[in-house]
Amino acid sequence: MSQDLNKTMNGTQPSSCYWNPTAEKIGLTFAYCLIVLVSLAGNTVIGIIVYKTKTIRKPINVLIVNMAMSDLLLPIFWIPREIQQPYINSWVIGGRLGQALCKLVPFLTDLSTAVSIQSLVLIAVDRFGAVVYPLRPPLISSKLCPFFILATWIVAGAVFSPDLIALKLVEHPGGFVCSMKWNDVFGESSSLQNYFVAIFVVLLYTPLVLITLLYVIIYVKLKSQKIPGTGSINAERQRLRRERNVLKMAVAVVSGFAVCWLPFSIITLVSYFRWDQTTKSSCVVQHPLTTVVATMARANCAINPCICFISSENFRKGLKNFLRCS
Repeated sequence: MSQDLNKTMNGTQPSSCYWNPTAEKIGLTFAYCLIVLVSLAGNTVIGIIVYKTKTIRKPINVLIVNMAMSDLLLPIFWIPREIQQPYINSWVIGGRLGQALCKLVPFLTDLSTAVSIQSLVLIAVDRFGAVVYPLRPPLISSKLCPFFILATWIVAGAVFSPDLIALKLVEHPGGFVCSMKWNDVFGESSSLQNYFVAIFVVLLYTPLVLITLLYVIIYVKLKSQKIPGTGSINAERQRLRRERNVLKMAVAVVSGFAVCWLPFSIITLVSYFRWDQTTKSSCVVQHPLTTVVATMARANCAINPCICFISSENFRKGLKNFLRCS
């Protein structure tokens, strides 16, 4: 989903409405370089902290690592393309390698977003079970967690497998273009717009609604919980404090994801339905507001580790130990 605005529909050429003054080029280059550095460093450290600290290898933290690993795909595969695009508005690599990258780069970046949203759903389910049914076995146990993580990657790969089939590298007078040849592959009766609407509904809007409902239930449950008998007051208070702290971090991560991705999804859907079938272009895609919104979406891969370090004492301690050892 992170590159949907850039997917060229059915053999279009490099855009003729590309608006990119020098100030915007410099601003985008700086922003994307900062996103790359923060994302690579932050998400890598998150993974190292959980790997080295056995006491925090709980399902919620393992799922956060799953998000972190998926977030690494953006700065490695997609954002370098975004840095290059303002200066060379075409696909720079041709041949078989270019054809392979044309398929793999969008596929892997879409995979990243899909794995992240599924991880957020699993985190919400894990917190729901821990707070609402604290005496029952966890809904996502440590043994089952790896299978759930594997499932997020399999589902994401299956959903975005059309990228591997329909994306083709096409040569035009202006250079190479990575084009979405949807109708050529799936037939005229199949609609690319309907596919992306379904993607956003199933993998963005529905999960966010579900996550919101689960956290509302968790919040109500925590507010209504009463401290039991005097013998266990301190233990119960500590448990509630831990649950609230974990909940704050989880809600902050979800909120960051929603703030970054919802505006981008709306702009993307508008651009699809305002697509000019005659000129095969849409200047909605090149509007300065669209550039800001798209940059916000891609910045989510750098925001997530920052939220974890700010809102989680365990990750802050882990970061201090990591820096001390370094």
